[in-house]
Amino acid sequence: MAFNDKDLDELVEYRPARPEPEDFDQFWHATLAEARRHPLNEVFEPYDAGLSTILVEDVTFAGFGGQPIKGWMLRPAGATETLPTVVEFIGYGGGRGLPIERLLWASAGYAHFIMDTRGQGGTWSVGATPDDGGQGAGPAYPGWMTRGIFSPETYYYRRLYTDAVRAVEAARRHPAVDSSRVMVHGGSQGGGLSIAVAGLLHDVSAVIADVPFLQHIRRATEITDGYPYKEVAEFCHVHRDRVDQVFTTLSYFDGMNFAARAKAPALYSVALMDDICPPSTIYASYNHYAGPKEIRVYPYNGHEGGGPHHTTAALAFAATVTKK
Repeated sequence: MAFNDKDLDELVEYRPARPEPEDFDQFWHATLAEARRHPLNEVFEPYDAGLSTILVEDVTFAGFGGQPIKGWMLRPAGATETLPTVVEFIGYGGGRGLPIERLLWASAGYAHFIMDTRGQGGTWSVGATPDDGGQGAGPAYPGWMTRGIFSPETYYYRRLYTDAVRAVEAARRHPAVDSSRVMVHGGSQGGGLSIAVAGLLHDVSAVIADVPFLQHIRRATEITDGYPYKEVAEFCHVHRDRVDQVFTTLSYFDGMNFAARAKAPALYSVALMDDICPPSTIYASYNHYAGPKEIRVYPYNGHEGGGPHHTTAALAFAATVTKK
């Protein structure tokens, strides 16, 4: 894939207007208040993953609507003090996977809480949480981007963003977790969820958002034929008379609006040949981000981003922001 977006000097200055609805804060305050009326009911069950240096627990907690969400908790065996913690969200189509797939953070001395993604987990990484809340009725293009999209109240990502906030709250209740040192992290969809959580929970310690999805959504649908954004374009192709309604709903979930409210130190990454999450959408979010921030640029990479080189940068960043 060749360069397909603005030049880097333009990207660095790119700060478009945000499509923020007037009741954005009220909508999310009411959504989270409703979720918190349900007890978290967090359960951490020991799980034998065949590992000797890492302890694993099978997690269940109450997400949106009190519905049970699965996850994993991994942590280094033998730790005697409470641990800095990474809450990780998964990329589009994937679920929590198997514990042996995600050993990095626990190996580096962190507790690592991995949230399953409701309804997903059938594409590239297995999941265990259905999206059975009955909130997403109505037509949808295959995938998750248009489920319940005619209203922010019924939209799929209202449920998922709420699950992500509740995941942080559940992780903080684990006795091995230092609740004052909890970071959020993910790539693509997981990066978008991390930015949303940082905008909704101002006391997270840090954000690591790799090539984040769900940023500057309308522009993405206009400049890339890549999925998942293409799902929205295909939906609007059929529902010609409801395009404004679709993008009104999406404005409640656009990462730029959460970035503008976030306070935690953030590490973004962007790949300049990314045709799934175009660079201008990521820079739009980054340039609106209200907290301390830095961005790593990978000019000749696509949606894989910085790979192990960026993992090294993320470890160094995490060590800095979580030290006592």
